[in-house]
Amino acid sequence: MSEAGNTQPALEVSGLCKNFGALPVTQNIDLTLYPGARHALIGPNGAGKTTLVNQITGVLKPDAGAIRLFGTDITHATPERRVALGVVRTFQIISLFLRLTVAENVGLAVAAARSIDAKPWGSLRDDDRVVEGVRELLERLDLLSVAERQLSELGYGQRRLVEIALALALKPKVLLLDEPAAGVSSRDLGMLLEILTRLPSDIAILVIEHDMSLVFRFAHRISVLVGGALLVEGSVDEVRANQQVRDVYLGRRAHV
Repeated sequence: MSEAGNTQPALEVSGLCKNFGALPVTQNIDLTLYPGARHALIGPNGAGKTTLVNQITGVLKPDAGAIRLFGTDITHATPERRVALGVVRTFQIISLFLRLTVAENVGLAVAAARSIDAKPWGSLRDDDRVVEGVRELLERLDLLSVAERQLSELGYGQRRLVEIALALALKPKVLLLDEPAAGVSSRDLGMLLEILTRLPSDIAILVIEHDMSLVFRFAHRISVLVGGALLVEGSVDEVRANQQVRDVYLGRRAHV
């Protein structure tokens, strides 16, 4: 879906500011994602990326500014309310049930999203709604072949896909992917990228990532944060060619 063809943003961040004491960590940040967006947020360590995402998801309250989801102000909504409205996040450090199978992990998320009562160590196979939801997600993410394997048996790349499956079970309208390539081998990176490009086209996706090979191949637009402020936003080609970005973040010898 073309971002330019949408008049109402899926996510609109306006003038967002956050200070930790006297230290400003996000400074007047503006960010707009339309349905179908494939947007990357990059910047050096300490740039304020995590703080910005924590404000979008409700973990932190901004000191100033506003956050809107399809025009509705969610600046003061709880994290749980934002998830219910469609703002869903994955995390840099994976938190999954390693002793459960892939299907059971995803089944718990499907059950929770549909308000179906299920015990973590119980069987989820008796509810057709859960079974069908799990099958659909595992098929979408090429995980059907490992559905009955314990998560502890999988490589990091496939665990990342399971985490994304859990996020998709919550029916996101805006999906925030926090370092999806962290810990993923170069061998599995291509698999991860292929799956990401096949995610539903109506979801607005913001990926926070240090792996520039993934960023440049996945994103349509990129925002660069430095020192808590937006340095530049533009297309992949514009950001790749920007000398300030190369000097401050990518480095003069970066292969971009």
